[in-house]
Amino acid sequence: MKEYFAPSELIINDDGSIFHLHVKPEQLASKVILVGDPGRVALVASYFDNKECEIESREFKTVTGTYKGKRISVISTGIGCDNIDIVMNELDALANIDFETRYEKEELKSLEIVRIGTCGGLQPYTPIGSFICSEISVGFDGLLNFYGGRNAVCDLQLEKALLNHLGWSGNICAPAPYAIHADEEMVERIAQNDIIKGITVACGGFFGPQGRKLRIPLADPHQNEKIENFEYGERKITNFEMESSALAGLAKLLGHKATTVCMVIANRVAKEANTGYKNQITDLIKLVLERI
Repeated sequence: MKEYFAPSELIINDDGSIFHLHVKPEQLASKVILVGDPGRVALVASYFDNKECEIESREFKTVTGTYKGKRISVISTGIGCDNIDIVMNELDALANIDFETRYEKEELKSLEIVRIGTCGGLQPYTPIGSFICSEISVGFDGLLNFYGGRNAVCDLQLEKALLNHLGWSGNICAPAPYAIHADEEMVERIAQNDIIKGITVACGGFFGPQGRKLRIPLADPHQNEKIENFEYGERKITNFEMESSALAGLAKLLGHKATTVCMVIANRVAKEANTGYKNQITDLIKLVLERI
C-alpha cells in the first residue's frame, strides 16, 4: 500500500509548490544540474536555448529550460550537506509524490543529477584548474547515518579501512564516515577520458573539518596528511568539498542517478589557491551540458 505523507512531513505552499524550493512538479525537468552559488544558475542557464521558468527562494534559485533539445533544470543549493538534504528530498517529492493526494505515485521517476562545484585538490596530480569527478564520496558530515538502509548502499569495507587509517575507531568524538559510490553510468558519461576520477571527502565545514587552522587549534594537526596518504585498492582521496556525499547517498536511497564534478580552485599540497576561478568554470559547465 502506498504511504500517505502528512502536511507536517511534506510541506506544500499555498500555490502548490514545494516548501523550500518553491518549485511546482510540472516545473522540474528529469535532468538536473545542481550548483552551490545562486549566481552560477544564471551562468548555466545562459547556454539554454529557451527558459520556461525562473524561481527564487532564499539560496535556492531554479531555472528550467532546454539545451539542444534536452529539458534541464539548474538549481542552486547553497553550501553544505544539510542543504543537499533539503534539495534532494524536495526534488524526489516533486518527481514521485502526488501533491493532490499526498501519496507516492504508482510509477516512480529516476532523475539524472550532476552537481557542478569547486573543491580543494589533495594530490600532486590534482592541480588548480583540473576537473575531478567523484567516483566515490566519503561523508564526514554524518547525514546519511540518519536514514534507514544506509549500510545496504554504503561501501562498508572502505569505511572501516579509513576509520582505522585515521585512528578514529573507538573515538566517540570523531565523525562516523559513510562511503558511497556514485552512479557508475553517470560517472562514465560525465567524466569520460578527460576528467580525473577519484575519492572525494565531503566535510561538514570549510575550516577545521578540512584541516584549515586559523585561530583555533585542530584536534588532529596531521589529519590532512593521513587523508592524502590513504589508499583503497588503486584509488586515493583526490579532493575535499562539502556536498558530494549527501548527493550520492540520498540519490542511491531514492533511486536517482547522480554524481559530482568539481574544478580544483586550491591545492592543499602545494598550498596554492585561485580566487579568480569563476571565469574558468565555464568549460566544466559546457562539458556537463553536453554530457548530461
